[in-house]
Amino acid sequence: MHHTTREGRFAAALVEAADTLTETFDTGDHLRRVAERCVELLSAWAAGIVLIDGGEAVALGGSASGGREEAALELLAAQRDGGPCLESHGSGRPVPPVSIGVAHAAARWPEFTERALRHGVVATFAVPVRRRGTRFGALNVFATALPNCASDSWRSELVVARALADAVALGLENHRAYDRSRSLAGQLQEALSSRVRIEQAKGMLAERWQVGTDEAFTALRGHARRRRMSLDRVARAVIEGGPVDRL
Repeated sequence: MHHTTREGRFAAALVEAADTLTETFDTGDHLRRVAERCVELLSAWAAGIVLIDGGEAVALGGSASGGREEAALELLAAQRDGGPCLESHGSGRPVPPVSIGVAHAAARWPEFTERALRHGVVATFAVPVRRRGTRFGALNVFATALPNCASDSWRSELVVARALADAVALGLENHRAYDRSRSLAGQLQEALSSRVRIEQAKGMLAERWQVGTDEAFTALRGHARRRRMSLDRVARAVIEGGPVDRL
């Protein structure tokens, strides 16, 4: 559905940011799409999201107006030694608009501010990507003009950015839970399948040797131990017609 109003586009962006329950989910693509929506909604020069684990960036996605996505990614990557993303992530609070020129003169985030000035970025702010007590990273917005922090416009932009960041965090948390549930389901299915194969192999040996199933299982287990093989692997071999030592 095409949304023409800002409110409609904002609502659609929130849904997109939280929609992560798919098998084809790709973190980098997801972050890039959210960054695109952020640029569109805030009329920003660029925006990006960095996911941080153990103080290191583990994933990032950026977008910029005029097709300068590489510049946006460069500004995110330049924050490995300090920047609004790391600061917001570390504190769990927004970093309000910062003049790049002032920050550079004060030697605050030297590498980042130097790159930002090179691209004509005048100001930046960041909000944390977090869900309750879990901090995932930060969303960073870059502008070519200093906002008036006392204006309603700035407060509105901060609300939009924080809402998008919260939706991203919700989506990431849900995808982690989705991955865990799929992994657990796979493990349970494999355990069940293994048990079925072992029972099948046990029955085949009992019939082959004309013995009870307990004796057949003892032989199956003993063969696995002597050959240092898993019981399931031995069962597979039996089902495929392979021999088993009978003691």
